[in-house]
Amino acid sequence: MDILNPNTKSGWRHERGEGSLSDVYRTVGTGRHSSMWRRAAAFAGPGYMVAVGYMDPGNWATSLAGGSKFGYALLTVALLSNLMAIVLQSLCARLAIASGRDLAQACRDAFPKWVSVPLWAFAEIAIIATDIAEVIGTAIGLNLLFGVPLELGVLITALDVFLILFLQKLGFRWVEAFVIALLGIIATCFSIQIFLADPEWGAVITGFFPTTEIVTNPEMLYLALGILGATVMPHNLYLHSGIVQTRAYGHTVPEKKEALTYATIDSTVALCFALLINAAILILAAAAFNAHGKTDVVELGDAYSLLSPLLGLAIAPTLFGIALLCCGLNSTVTATLAGQIVMEGFLKIRLKPWVRRLITRAIAIVPAAIVTIWYGDQGTAELLILTQVVLSLQLSFAVFPLVMFTASKAKMGELVSPLWLSGIAYLIAIVIAGLNIKLLLDFVTG
Repeated sequence: MDILNPNTKSGWRHERGEGSLSDVYRTVGTGRHSSMWRRAAAFAGPGYMVAVGYMDPGNWATSLAGGSKFGYALLTVALLSNLMAIVLQSLCARLAIASGRDLAQACRDAFPKWVSVPLWAFAEIAIIATDIAEVIGTAIGLNLLFGVPLELGVLITALDVFLILFLQKLGFRWVEAFVIALLGIIATCFSIQIFLADPEWGAVITGFFPTTEIVTNPEMLYLALGILGATVMPHNLYLHSGIVQTRAYGHTVPEKKEALTYATIDSTVALCFALLINAAILILAAAAFNAHGKTDVVELGDAYSLLSPLLGLAIAPTLFGIALLCCGLNSTVTATLAGQIVMEGFLKIRLKPWVRRLITRAIAIVPAAIVTIWYGDQGTAELLILTQVVLSLQLSFAVFPLVMFTASKAKMGELVSPLWLSGIAYLIAIVIAGLNIKLLLDFVTG
């Protein structure tokens, strides 16, 4: 049986059910009769929540390790990951607006259970890996800034459930405003640190050009895949396809096309901004550590303690700690929403909002807390990098369905991806799968 051969005339095996994130579905007005700038502003927000995936604590670990060990060489991976993300996130918006489904709902409605249930399991594994990174990062941030023990820091991260409930009662725009405000703080902290580090800008520019060593050097490839997994994250694909539907765009084809245009602009601009932050982490590591012979900095705590003597100012590690804490808080908010989208979309579970969030958060935070408490201060950096590689390995199970759905005229109607876009998307999916196979072969052969 062809798993992409639906039985219904709409192109899907099952008709669409309740909207994604039903409690905030289409609650944000789009100002249909306003100016172009006001309408663009009304659609701005979801892209920045997705951009959080670029700068979560797991990304810090891979970028710090890559920058300290290989200098600016892996900047090209950050750039390529960003370009991949722009394409894939635009497909998420296209899927959501054209079909009225998030990616989890689309998998449930397109595939038989023997396919959709394993996809749900893979998505949950990805969210657990994401949460391990975020719990560790937030706990380390609290420890570095305030001396809070890691075990207590892990428990404090669970409070984001109540933070999201409070903000969403005020309106989904408040959730977006909270995330964007923290992104502004992160950008400010890194701007100051980059200024203090004074990197070699010629070497920075050269670092954005690819080199064959990334593929031929297993250690560099491992870190490169970690950066890829930290950038193009599986849960972001589910998240974006869900939160785009918080906008009250119309139901006609012209209205959907306009909504797709604004949503794509939002995600593209946000991801370009995120590239600056993502690259800044690696540039800081290269300028502050690699340039001074510190090629083995992988612990976030080590980076924090080394910044002051290397950059010459006591404020440098404080800025690092503040940015890390903001990253952790932002990431836990978006991962919790992604967990809700995945559980509701795949399993069609309908519970009260606070119960749903508590369950989805517990599924991810319990194993994250156990691992964090077990490892304590030792080995957290290796664990952070491992979570990002796990995310990279899970990525294909979200990317291939997304590309297949958006390339299907039967499923997407007039908003089907043009052939050139589908071609690029399939190429990205194949490249990701190929890199992951190479990584597995390196593991097997030692």
